[in-house]
Amino acid sequence: MGLFAPPLRAAVSAEQLRLAWTTESGGHGGITTIEEPVAEPGETDPVRVRIPVTCADGGFIVVTSVGDDGLLQGLRLDAHGGAEWQPPHYADADRFTERTVLLGSGELAVSGTLTLPVGCGPWPAVVLLSGGGAFDRDESSGPNKPLKDLAWGLASQGVAVLRFDKVTFAHPDRLPSDHTMADEYLPHALAAVQLLRQQPEVAPGQIYLAGHSMGGKVAPRIAAADPSIAGLVMLAADTQPMHEAAVRVARYLAELAPGPSADEMVSLLVRQAAAVADPDLEPDTPSTLLPFRLSAPYWLDLRAYDPVATAARLRCPMLILQGGRDYQVTVADDLTAWQRALGDRPEVTIRIHNDANHLFFAGTGRPTPAEYARPGHVDPAVVDEIAAWLARPSAMERTDVRLPS
Repeated sequence: MGLFAPPLRAAVSAEQLRLAWTTESGGHGGITTIEEPVAEPGETDPVRVRIPVTCADGGFIVVTSVGDDGLLQGLRLDAHGGAEWQPPHYADADRFTERTVLLGSGELAVSGTLTLPVGCGPWPAVVLLSGGGAFDRDESSGPNKPLKDLAWGLASQGVAVLRFDKVTFAHPDRLPSDHTMADEYLPHALAAVQLLRQQPEVAPGQIYLAGHSMGGKVAPRIAAADPSIAGLVMLAADTQPMHEAAVRVARYLAELAPGPSADEMVSLLVRQAAAVADPDLEPDTPSTLLPFRLSAPYWLDLRAYDPVATAARLRCPMLILQGGRDYQVTVADDLTAWQRALGDRPEVTIRIHNDANHLFFAGTGRPTPAEYARPGHVDPAVVDEIAAWLARPSAMERTDVRLPS
C-alpha cells in the first residue's frame, strides 16, 4: 500500500486488495510463478505495466499504471486476457432495438439502456437490478455481461427490458459517504419503472423487477415502495445477513488457496463482521473497522432490512431462481429462507438450476472464482424460464386488474 498514490490508496483498502488477491489466486488453484513486469509499448504517462501471474489452473495478469513519481496510479487484476463479450446464441438482434435513456435528475442521474422488441406491443417489461458493488448496466465482470445476456435474450422473446448503471458506478465521487442500500437502488429503480410506464410499447400493468444477488435482495423493498409493480424475479437473492455471508465466502476461498494471506483475510472479516453485529454499532463508527469499508449507516440500514419478511407482506407474483453451484448465495444459507416463508404461496414459483453458478452460467464440479473469468452466458434455460413466466396467462389476468385508472 505504500506504493499507492493517494487517490488509489483512498479508493482501495488493504483488505479489499487482500480479498481480491486471495480470490484470484485461490480460484486458479494457487500461484506457481510471478513473472517480470512488462511495460506496454508507447510513451504514456502514467506508464501501463502488466505482470503475468501463473497458477496451477490458468492464471491472471496484474495491470497497473506508474506515474513519474514511481507510485501506482491504478490497479486491476485481469483474469480474462482481454477477451470481449460476444452475444449469446439465443439473442436475435433483428428482434429488438435499443436506445439510451436517462434516469433521475441532477448530479446523481444515471444512464441506462431501453431494449424494446420489434413491433407495436404492448409488451411485458422488466427493470434489471444488478448485484452489490459498483456495477454498470450490464453487470460487467471480466469478459461477461450477465444482465446484457438477459436483456437481449428476453427482448428476443417479446419482453421490454430497462437496465441502468448503478449510481455507485456512475458517480462514486458524488454519493455521500454515509449512503445506504436504499440510496444505491431505490431512486433509479423507481424512476425506471415510471419511465417504462410512459412507453406506448409497454403494457403499464405488466412491469416487473428482475434483480440479481443484492438486486434480488432489494427487489421486495422497491416493490413495497411502488405497489404498481406487477411482480418480482429474484435470481440468487441473498437472505443471510451480508456480514455473515462475507465471512462464509472468505472461508470458502481460503479453503481453495490456504495460506497466511487467506487466514489473515478471514480473521480480519471475522473482526469486522462482529463490529457490524454489535448492538452498540453507531452511525459514526469508522468504516475502516467494517467490512469492505462500507459506512456504519450502510450496515445499520442492512441490519434493519428483512428481505424475506418484506416479500411476505407483498401480494404480487414472484419467481425465485437459485443456482445449485453458487458458493456466494447458496441453497442452504439463503434459498431455504425464501422457501420457508413463501414456498406454500400459489403465486410464488421457486426453482433451483442445479448446474448454475452465481452468474447462472452452467458448469460442473466445485465452483471457483475462476469460472467468472472465463467467457460465458446466462444459461438459456434460465432466460426461457423467465420469459415464459412473464408471458404466462395468469400474469395477464392478474395484471389486468392492476392497470392504473
